Amino acid sequence: MRAVLRFIQIIYVVYAIIMFSVLMLFVIPCALLTLVLDNRRGGILIYGACRIWAILWYRLIGFRYKEQYQGTHDRKKAYIFVANHSSYLDIPQLMRAMHQPVRVLGKAELAKVPFFGIIYKAAVITVDRGSIHSKAASLRRLTKVIRQGISIFIFPEGSFNESGQPLARFYDGAFKMALETNTPIKPVLFLDTADRIPPSSLFGMTPGKCRTVYLPEIPVTGYSDKEVGALKEKVFSEMEKALIKFKK
Repeated sequence: MRAVLRFIQIIYVVYAIIMFSVLMLFVIPCALLTLVLDNRRGGILIYGACRIWAILWYRLIGFRYKEQYQGTHDRKKAYIFVANHSSYLDIPQLMRAMHQPVRVLGKAELAKVPFFGIIYKAAVITVDRGSIHSKAASLRRLTKVIRQGISIFIFPEGSFNESGQPLARFYDGAFKMALETNTPIKPVLFLDTADRIPPSSLFGMTPGKCRTVYLPEIPVTGYSDKEVGALKEKVFSEMEKALIKFKK
């Protein structure tokens, strides 16, 4: 019986990969169009296309998406979104979850993935965390974007959390930028992405619920430019408490 279930799961994963790839082909023309559009219009186009792609893919493979808001959320306001990171599904999940102009900071190496890399480069501000020059250039681009009234999205853990704790330690970048630009932090939780696609194995994918929780915004007023650590700890604490609560 176990062998039969495993065979069915493999068939399901292959089907999900095929649907992922086929739907992505329709997004590539939008990615190419961003080459001739300004930053705001290009971002709206590519993220709109990616959101439609994510909605269709989720429905076709049995991912039941749900959003929950803790407190108010202003879709016309620029935020620095920060989220926990535990699965390859986090990227489609954020595309599904965002309802306002946004730019994402992501790993440079993913831009090398065939076909997906075309879309990734159009939608994401890439960074090589091993390069001081790359990190500085990425922060300059993100700062420029947020000063244009466009939100940015960062995974402050940097890579998958494999610590066994609700969250891994945060990098300073998102919080330093929040203070420099006087932009509030908006924590977001992806509760089920690691259950749908475990970080250890793509072939562990299963259908089921995919919840996003928007936590209350955390203003930066009252923090000085030198209190990056205090702001980071505040956000970490709020996200950790909420993850423990929702995972019960």
